[in-house]
Amino acid sequence: MKVLIEVVHPADVLFYRRPIEMFEARDDEVRVISRHKDVACDLLDEFGIRHRPLTKAGRGTVGLARELLQREIALMREVRRFRPQVMLGFGGVAISHVGRLMRVPTAVHYDSENATMQTRLAWPFVDSLTVPDAYTGAVPEARTRRLAGIKELSFFAPSVFRPDRERALAAGLDPARANIVMRLVEWRANHDLGKAGWSDAEAEAIVASLAPKAKLHVSAEGALPDALAPHRYTGRTADIHHLMAFSDALIGESATMASEAAALGVPALYAGQDFPGYTEGLARAGLVTLVRPEERKALVARALMLLEDRKGFDARRAKWLSKCPDWAEDVVAEADRMARTPW
Repeated sequence: MKVLIEVVHPADVLFYRRPIEMFEARDDEVRVISRHKDVACDLLDEFGIRHRPLTKAGRGTVGLARELLQREIALMREVRRFRPQVMLGFGGVAISHVGRLMRVPTAVHYDSENATMQTRLAWPFVDSLTVPDAYTGAVPEARTRRLAGIKELSFFAPSVFRPDRERALAAGLDPARANIVMRLVEWRANHDLGKAGWSDAEAEAIVASLAPKAKLHVSAEGALPDALAPHRYTGRTADIHHLMAFSDALIGESATMASEAAALGVPALYAGQDFPGYTEGLARAGLVTLVRPEERKALVARALMLLEDRKGFDARRAKWLSKCPDWAEDVVAEADRMARTPW
């Protein structure tokens, strides 16, 4: 089978890494189309995944629209050359449009209700859509499947992901202290337009409160204020999840990294701008602590509580995992189904 996979965000690399390995293990031909967005291409390179970048992430509404047009034109050329039997993507705006024009079936997974611009552009043209069972947004019901769990269970399924302590140590893990990963976001994605994250003062207050109690590893997309710069994560991009797995907590404004922490067995605090259904589901399962914008004054106190109270977390995670399938296996099975379906 010939499979084209579109990667537009660093999280997509993790989501599709195991499906790519599964396809290649059975001698399917895979072509990965990438995008210069944060560390997406760096991750692909570090994992040894061959890919072809088509565009660089645009800025603002006009920049993103221009980039999408450029991307779709370039993608049509790729489809003509490669002639895939199915195209896969997370969100899938470009592949859904090109797939409909060129009569190639598309299988898309997605999990964010807040990306209304993206979903309005993609949903009318997607052939198969898979969302978490906690997803609350509008979907094309006749073409939508629901799956228990979260997308992070594609890469971080406990049966296949084995955290490496040596890689964690090389990435900065301090075995003599508690360790906390802190994630700050640049807010440049299409679903982030008009939004802003933590202020420098909020981030500095958290660091001042937590630094005496734990080794901080600050992962950030943009520049950091002087008070945070000494704590910046400087390890390899691909090693941060090994560091996370041996850390005591994750705090930050990235819903993706909060859910990755839950999958890895690490308590997380998520204090972002939006609260997609999967974050609410993880909170109900007792795996992620949510701090909403109106509760920001309690951010430091909630972070300290997370570090000091882990009682019952492992049992709650085991119960949650028992209900969740392997999302990587689902990606491959759905690709097979779509490729076999007459169009």
